[in-house]
Amino acid sequence: MAPTMFADTAKVMPKGQVTIPKDVRSVLGVESGDRVTFLVEGTSVRVVNAASYAMQMLQQEMAGEAARAGIASEEDVMDLVASVRSEA
Repeated sequence: MAPTMFADTAKVMPKGQVTIPKDVRSVLGVESGDRVTFLVEGTSVRVVNAASYAMQMLQQEMAGEAARAGIASEEDVMDLVASVRSEA
């Protein structure tokens, strides 16, 4: 695996396209057809794997929902699943 900290460059083409260097694609875990997300802060930009970023955002959004719904144990989850299945 590539080192966790390194620099690489890519040329910006006339239509604004760049090729993500192989080492960077490897670190991001992206392949042809995958999507990346650009996180812009001032004049700095981070490129992240879009699927991983979406999952992180979902996890942050859902943080604390189980506690608010009164789900505190695996048994509570099983009871909820049984309840939902009996309604279907």
